[in-house]
Amino acid sequence: MAILVYAEHSAGKFKKATLEACTYAADLAAMRQDSVYAIVLQGEGIDTSALSKHGVSTILQMQDGELAQFNVRNWIQALHTAALHCQSHQVVLPQTYNGRAIAPGLSIRLNAALLSGVVTLPESKGSEWHFVRPAYSGKGIETIAALTERQVITVKSNGYKVSERLTESRVETVAFTLPSGNAKAVAKEVIRASSTISLTEADVVVSGGRGLKGPENWGLVENLATLLGAATACSKPVSDVDWRPHHEHVGQTGIQIAPNLYIAIGISGAIQHLAGVNASKVIVVVNKDAEAPFFKAADYGIVGDAFEVIPRITKAIEEIKKAG
Repeated sequence: MAILVYAEHSAGKFKKATLEACTYAADLAAMRQDSVYAIVLQGEGIDTSALSKHGVSTILQMQDGELAQFNVRNWIQALHTAALHCQSHQVVLPQTYNGRAIAPGLSIRLNAALLSGVVTLPESKGSEWHFVRPAYSGKGIETIAALTERQVITVKSNGYKVSERLTESRVETVAFTLPSGNAKAVAKEVIRASSTISLTEADVVVSGGRGLKGPENWGLVENLATLLGAATACSKPVSDVDWRPHHEHVGQTGIQIAPNLYIAIGISGAIQHLAGVNASKVIVVVNKDAEAPFFKAADYGIVGDAFEVIPRITKAIEEIKKAG
């Protein structure tokens, strides 16, 4: 028996979330004395050494022209084929957009329990496996018992620490051909965000709200983000009035993120916004309103005018960098 990992990649590189999933699978395999397989769709020419460094012993390559663009129906069928090929009893996926789209359908195909957004290794209790995950937008912790022989698991982004487990791996090609006319939807165009740092992958995020008063002042956010190697984000009201593009909106109805550091500038901290960012390891809030609700969730808070505070922070970081 084996544990299978969906090794998601973009632009020829494996995402941080994929390495989190590999680490989780390797640690789980150590508990169960299993081996770890990783399935790479359309991975020809991609350097797979990162997978070997994180506990993967067998790398499955699957090539088919229909897999070039994301299609949930096709990719579920591909992972189902891979799971049967390596006789996996657990399939681990990163909790990315693709992972969350694939996992439910795959669990049905495999007659497996679906455990989404887990953050710790399961505990074995007799014939049951108990998994822990955040619940109610991070306000609670939920323990779920898996009663089936197979499980499909998604690992919460930035929820499990990446660690190396150097493994000698082999590459194996899995034969796969989609039936003619299988696709019910076809991707006509892919529009990518212009930012080089993905919000869901970023370790640091600098975000702005209506307190910045207008799009012409967004240089404060962008300059600080550049210095920190961070992604930029915004609150929903900002994207609603087109100060910033909608793909930067973080919150309950936008992108949900979990960076190591989240800096909120001029954001009041409505519950809908907090629901999308409260999984951040450290939250820093800058707001001139001392009664802003965001301060209750912040690890560090500065009560002050962003137009005075942020330039001083930016200058201090520049001086630190110059000093080495």
